[in-house]
Amino acid sequence: MIDQKNLLSQITEISFTVNDLNLYLDTHPLDENALNAFKDAMTQRKQLLQTYADNFEPLTMNCICPDTNNKTKTQTKYPDQRHFTWCDGPLPWEGGAF
Repeated sequence: MIDQKNLLSQITEISFTVNDLNLYLDTHPLDENALNAFKDAMTQRKQLLQTYADNFEPLTMNCICPDTNNKTKTQTKYPDQRHFTWCDGPLPWEGGAF
């Protein structure tokens, strides 16, 4: 089983990296190393966000998908039913991951 708290921590860390690289690239738009690091960090962030959405709840609008969200059925009000879900259970900022 996936550790929700650990996964959320990884998302927070990679999101910080993405934001930091974004700020740097605003003033250094041709830095090839930074561009590659940004691309890699964005790929990793998207994967982590999708893993979180698949197993818990979507954290961003881009991750909402009635066919795949919350496959574990741990926090859903509608088990075994296809449904729109932004939040079936408590979100991390509401203490849901702790």
